[in-house]
Amino acid sequence: MRRADRLFHLVQLIRGRRLSTAEFLAKRLEVSERTIYRDVADLQHQGVPIEGEAGVGYRLGAGFDLPPLMFTQKEANALAASVRLAQAWLDPAMAGDAEAAWSKIFSVLPPTARAAAEGVPLYAVVINPDEATQRSLQLLREAVHARCKVRVRYLDAAGRESRRVLWPLGCFYWGSVWTLGAWCEARQDFRSFRVDRMAAIDVLDERVGHEAGRTLADYLRTVKAGPKPP
Repeated sequence: MRRADRLFHLVQLIRGRRLSTAEFLAKRLEVSERTIYRDVADLQHQGVPIEGEAGVGYRLGAGFDLPPLMFTQKEANALAASVRLAQAWLDPAMAGDAEAAWSKIFSVLPPTARAAAEGVPLYAVVINPDEATQRSLQLLREAVHARCKVRVRYLDAAGRESRRVLWPLGCFYWGSVWTLGAWCEARQDFRSFRVDRMAAIDVLDERVGHEAGRTLADYLRTVKAGPKPP
């Protein structure tokens, strides 16, 4: 990759995230961290308002922008395939938003790029979850975003019912079912709950805190260690 192209992509990566470490940038651009430090210093010298420092991370200062970009053919194809695959399993609200976003992108593509994107031979058979599961998924997704606790009535594999207050951390799709990853107040531990086994969901006004040991990153570490029963 030419250095000019690398600098351009570096700015794109930094402006696309709240904070980007040199390690992350180096891996994405396939260069050393020392190269990232040097490139950032050169961009700052040229007037690009990159804030931050080595060992902490970088972000782009307010008010800086680049001209609109045109997608490459491969990028357009990848977006078309991604929207098709995602729509098959997203809740209706987000699936509609994905379609609206793709329509905006599609409308500005050159005619040849549009035709190629439409012809990507990757499809997802739309076998949506039942309406109750779709509604539950949307409620949980919105609760995660708002950082609100939820009270659920949950049925396990044997049909036994329990009531839990959860700190929702993220919704995960496993190829056939959606689950909610959460901190369970009853168990005082992380648990995963199948969305289709939630008989009732109430979003509470009480907010989820930022307590160490109960974050999404902590949950993901437990997932790697193996599942636990609800």
